[in-house]
Amino acid sequence: MSSSKEFQKDDFSKLKNLGSKKTKYLYDSPSERILETFENKYQENNYVVKLDFEEFTSLCPKTGQPDFASITIQYEPDKKCIETKSLKLYFFAFRNYGSFMETIVNKILNDMVSACSPKNMSVRGEFKARGGIVLRVFAEYNKE
Repeated sequence: MSSSKEFQKDDFSKLKNLGSKKTKYLYDSPSERILETFENKYQENNYVVKLDFEEFTSLCPKTGQPDFASITIQYEPDKKCIETKSLKLYFFAFRNYGSFMETIVNKILNDMVSACSPKNMSVRGEFKARGGIVLRVFAEYNKE
C-alpha cells in the first residue's frame, strides 16, 4: 500500500440520481437497472462496506399484507462501489412488490452482485414478526 497516493476527487459525472432534482420513484418494480456504481479508487486495499437499511417494506405475494424488514448488505468492493442514493431508490421499488422474503433477499444479492461485481457480498434480511414468526434470511456470494 502506497502512503504517498494523492487524494483524488470522486467522479460522479455518470451518476443520474445523486444531486438530481428529477428523481423518479418506482414502488413496484425493483430492478438492477436502478442501481448505480462508481469507481473504487482503492482496489489495492481490502476493505468492507456495510449498508443498513432499517425501513424496508414489501408485500406478501398471497395476501398483499405489508412486510417490514431491516436489510443489511456487507461487501468487499472490487472495481466498483454501489452509490447509496440509487440503493435507496432500489429498495423503494420493493414497496408495492409482492414476493416471498427468501426471494427478496436472494434477488437483492443477485442484483447487487450483477451491478458491482464485488469480491464478496452478503445480504441479511430481518423481517418483523408476522403471525408470531420472525424470519431472517442470509445469502452470500464469493467471487472465487
